[in-house]
Amino acid sequence: MKFEGAMLEYRLQRNSDKFEPIFYYSHIDLPQILARRECEFFIKEGKTFKQLSSAIEGDLFVIYVELYEEAPMEMEEHIHSGIKLEYRELSASNNHPMLTFEYMKNHLDILSIIGSIYTYIEGVEWERDSAEIDEDRGVYVLYVKSTGYLFEA
Repeated sequence: MKFEGAMLEYRLQRNSDKFEPIFYYSHIDLPQILARRECEFFIKEGKTFKQLSSAIEGDLFVIYVELYEEAPMEMEEHIHSGIKLEYRELSASNNHPMLTFEYMKNHLDILSIIGSIYTYIEGVEWERDSAEIDEDRGVYVLYVKSTGYLFEA
C-alpha cells in the first residue's frame, strides 16, 4: 500500500504566505488521516482551528489551519471502547444540542458518516454542515441541520 508509513502534520497560518508546523503525528493510520482531513475544525489544548486546505508531500499529509477560537480545555471520560461520534444540531444560540451519539469501531466508520451529506436520526433527515475532531475530549462531532424530511423505510 502506498501510504503505509503515512504521517500527518498540522500547519498554522502565521500570515498570508507563512505556515508553521504545530502538531505532528508519526504513528497514524491512513483512515484516521482521511477522517481528520474531512473535518473542518480541529480542537486541541483548548484551541479550535479551522481547516484552510490540505496537501500530500510524499508520505506526509498536511492539514493547513488557522486559529478560530480559544476556550477552556474540556475533557471527557473514556469508558467505552471505540471512537465516539456525536451528532449535534447546528444551533449556536442553543450551544449546539446533542441529538445522539454512538461508538464506532474504526476511523473508516467515522469517515463513512461524516463524509455523507445526509444522515437519518430516528427517521428524521439531517443535512451535514461541518465536522470536527476534538482531541481534548477524544470525540468526533458532526454538526447537522434538519431538512424537515421524514424517512419512511
